[in-house]
Amino acid sequence: MSIEGRLRAEAAALGFSACGIAIADPVPRGAFIDGWLAAGFAGEMRYLERRPERRLTVQGFLPGARSVISLAYPYAPPPPVSFDICQELRGRIAAYAYGVDYHRVVDDRLARFESFLATQHPGERTRRSVDTGAVLEREWAVKGGLGWFGKNTMLLSTSAGSWFFLAELITTLRLVPDSPTRQHCGRCVRCQESCPTDALADGLVMDARRCISYLTIEHRGPIPRQLRPKIGPWIFGCDVCQEVCPWNAKAESRPLPATAARGPWLRRSIAPTQRHGDVEDLYPRLPPLLTLDEEGFRARFGHTPMARARRRGFLRNVAIALGNSRNPAAAPSLVTALEDPEPLVRSHAAWSLGTLGTEDGRRALDRRRTRETDASVLAEIAAALATDPPAIAG
Repeated sequence: MSIEGRLRAEAAALGFSACGIAIADPVPRGAFIDGWLAAGFAGEMRYLERRPERRLTVQGFLPGARSVISLAYPYAPPPPVSFDICQELRGRIAAYAYGVDYHRVVDDRLARFESFLATQHPGERTRRSVDTGAVLEREWAVKGGLGWFGKNTMLLSTSAGSWFFLAELITTLRLVPDSPTRQHCGRCVRCQESCPTDALADGLVMDARRCISYLTIEHRGPIPRQLRPKIGPWIFGCDVCQEVCPWNAKAESRPLPATAARGPWLRRSIAPTQRHGDVEDLYPRLPPLLTLDEEGFRARFGHTPMARARRRGFLRNVAIALGNSRNPAAAPSLVTALEDPEPLVRSHAAWSLGTLGTEDGRRALDRRRTRETDASVLAEIAAALATDPPAIAG
């Protein structure tokens, strides 16, 4: 068996669903990246502007690199639910974020894959990457034949849709490269039409400033008021463009490998109507989340991807989701959040109380206005009180 064949067999044994190889030549995407950055589409992710040319090659990552091995590691899509999320005051978390931080899960497998290559070719050097550093993982995966760029800007595969993580092993070993696959989106634009915030545009362009995943994870400040209602129940990330993709529907009909990444609650045997354990973490109740202090947040989410949003950003998202529920039962927890030590949380709780328009909420806003010292919170309180209460159906 060739070394390429042995590597694929080892990757499969470790739970990777695909393995592709590309020559470590520079990626010809400099003009696109420059234009995307110049348009401001990166939002607050200013780190992307630092030495963007370094992202076009892996030589700075591993001098003398000859090959890039791209690997796909599957994760479970969210199962459907039969209850009303708004009525039960529940939020949604992107499927990839369930359970232990995927960086640790995938990197553990990748380290074992790296050790295997070292035993086969002990004189070669390697570097591994799991969604870290300046490696353009989707570009290398496309070059390695793992899939194509979908119109939602994600990597799509005919066999796995987009429900998988990407990892790369960069090596000085010269390997036979794979051929890229052709694009299979055709005339389908479901992802673009379904994006709640219109973040996707023709030409494989995503405006991160409008993307719910960016807003709920990377964005650190107040979320623009005009976008808040469009975030819906999402409190960390978003799966809308994946859930509507026909290729993901095909992927979900196939059995998930036993080695796929999933949280302890994400088991296919769980019925979608069960309300303990699995569903509680899959679609968590929002009011208890709004009471988490710093220690409580770290205890519950410190080992998960949600830690990236930090407590203040996460509770900001929770407050918005409660307002978007349009459920008056959300008001008491939002009133309590007006006393949160973080102005960012207080300001978004004020917005949500204005959205709900309950009498108790408006009285609480009035009381808070007399004691509030932060200008941003005062502005949100004023805007909330100026909002007409929702009409009562009669």
